[in-house]
Amino acid sequence: MNVTAEAVKQLRERTGAGMMECKKALVETGGDLDAAAELMRKSGLAKADKKAQRVAAEGTVAIARQGLDAVLLEVNSETDFVARGEEFQGFARELAQLALAHAPADLAALLALPIDGTTVEGRRRALVAKIGENLTVRRVVRLAAPTALGAYLHGTRIGALVSLRGGSEELAKDLAMHVAAINPAYLDAASVPADVLERERAILVEQTKGEKKPPEIVAKMVEGRLRKYLAEITLLGQPFVKDPDVTVEALLKKAGATVIEFRRFEVGAGIEKKQDDFVGEVMAQVAAQSK
Repeated sequence: MNVTAEAVKQLRERTGAGMMECKKALVETGGDLDAAAELMRKSGLAKADKKAQRVAAEGTVAIARQGLDAVLLEVNSETDFVARGEEFQGFARELAQLALAHAPADLAALLALPIDGTTVEGRRRALVAKIGENLTVRRVVRLAAPTALGAYLHGTRIGALVSLRGGSEELAKDLAMHVAAINPAYLDAASVPADVLERERAILVEQTKGEKKPPEIVAKMVEGRLRKYLAEITLLGQPFVKDPDVTVEALLKKAGATVIEFRRFEVGAGIEKKQDDFVGEVMAQVAAQSK
């Protein structure tokens, strides 16, 4: 099978493994990146399967808050130049305030809300015509807190909200900063889907097959590594970003607080951005002109 250099590059970024190992894994899995990454983890070749979604789109994240209610919103543009413009930034802030005031049920309801004699969608289309780039309102979420609400915006590209029962506003803000920085995938071990656990357990079992130890020892090793994995991907299991000697769970217990919900947006997370091939474009133009 012919494996492209781009596929090898993506797998290297994802696993931290060598070029030849990546190419071999892609050949064995028919070019499937996810399957290749999992195969490399099973064989122990992957140094780190980040599973990180590529951040490829431009845009901004905005937060609007009133009391114990807050809205987190992402709006995307094609270029960073447009994303940094005040008109674009103002549009995002205005939409966040609008979503906070009207509590739309979903993104479609937000786009249908009235604004300046038109709708949000009409305003978006007008901006597209004016700026000359495609702009999209990608996602929006609203959180309400019974006791304390943490909201944190890191620049204009990462935003996080944390809802607490018990605790304080200071604790909620610190936890929002933690979520923005560390990006936990789940709240706690109980929140991790069964299929995710089983897939990770299968990988860990495969990794231990070469170790000459009694089955009961291997089983304990697998479960120990699984607990470590869960601590890494869950908010409560992670070391607190401002004091790594304390887990978030211990921090919450000391404060008598419980996390009800948390959300994090990062500009462009999960959007594939087209990679410009300038050399290819030039060569194609030369070939066309020579005909």
